[in-house]
Amino acid sequence: MTRLWDKGGQLDETVLRYTAGEDHRLDSRLVAYDVRASIAHAAMLHAAGYLSDQDKAAIADGLEALGKEHAAGEWAISLEEEDAHTALERRLTARIGEAGGRVHLGRSRNDQVLAALRLYLKDAAFDLRRAANAVADELDGLNARQGRLPLPGYTHMQPAMPISVGLWACGFVGELRDDAAGLAGAVRRMDRNPLGSGAGFGAPGLNIDREQTRARLGFAEVQAPVTSVQLSRGKAEAGLLFECALLMQDLGRLASDLLLFYTREFSLVRLADEVTTGSSIMPQKRNPDALELVRGAGAAVRGCLLEVLGAPASLPSGYQRDLQRIKAPLFRGIDLTGESCAVICRIVRGLRFVPERCEELASAPDLRAAERANRLVAEQGISFRKAYRKVAKQEE
Repeated sequence: MTRLWDKGGQLDETVLRYTAGEDHRLDSRLVAYDVRASIAHAAMLHAAGYLSDQDKAAIADGLEALGKEHAAGEWAISLEEEDAHTALERRLTARIGEAGGRVHLGRSRNDQVLAALRLYLKDAAFDLRRAANAVADELDGLNARQGRLPLPGYTHMQPAMPISVGLWACGFVGELRDDAAGLAGAVRRMDRNPLGSGAGFGAPGLNIDREQTRARLGFAEVQAPVTSVQLSRGKAEAGLLFECALLMQDLGRLASDLLLFYTREFSLVRLADEVTTGSSIMPQKRNPDALELVRGAGAAVRGCLLEVLGAPASLPSGYQRDLQRIKAPLFRGIDLTGESCAVICRIVRGLRFVPERCEELASAPDLRAAERANRLVAEQGISFRKAYRKVAKQEE
């Protein structure tokens, strides 16, 4: 097995398994992006005179075919290959011959992996933004169906003021739309072209056109100077996970409300049977496990963020292999956030507030105490503090 860094020696099996880690599995989602970036890099090399017309066409055609075959499940990255980059170049060279070995001119595995990763992250941020908005849309639908139902609002877990199902739902809608905007903002750091930075010091002796690969791949700008590229590792990743953590915080609080409303003591909502589970011992139980898991997932995503923040925190400049540890928590946090949005969408779609119970709980006289104090101020011209004490005495 020849790897991108191979110099002819044999790698110890224990070291291979430890250094490759999970990359051969994790990199499956990066194959299509590495294909795009490698084709763009080859086109730039061709324009600069480093690749012939024939080699450039063979590389592009070969990579496109390999990408389609991978998507169809016809091949997978092996442990021996370590990552998507070796897997693609090895197969490309086997398919088109020596031209496959020419595609790596002017780049390192460092800028290669970062280009593929940033292209993936841009798509992931878009998908997560769409997922957050989808949850907001479902809550808008709930508002349209049952928004006028009265509902008690709570502070300190005590009944506070009367609100409505619509006002309760729209509070979460506002924050979820804000989460979606935050995810869009997180794209800034990942929207910079790292290709041409090599291992962090450029490509000495070559005429590398970084602007051309930027334009071909749709990055907003070229990241410069080249020495800043490796210093930026983990920042875009942490920025995206931070926005995921905020989104998961809102989903967790939504789940927490619904779990409370679903208790027999509250009985404010009904969940569709198909989104609840049964008890292994108590025949009467229907359990809202999915909501509990969403609530717990917030902690898991925050943990992913801390892992990603921790990996580069004390590293010297330049590339260090520690940065490989970022990939697993990054992907895990992205996946968990997207899955949580999807399950909340399904739960809210089948959610129904119980009108009779809403009316009962929202009609408690003490919920109008603040309103009565305000009315006294308006009608009698007394200070609010005096009205407050007067109403408080009546409530004793």
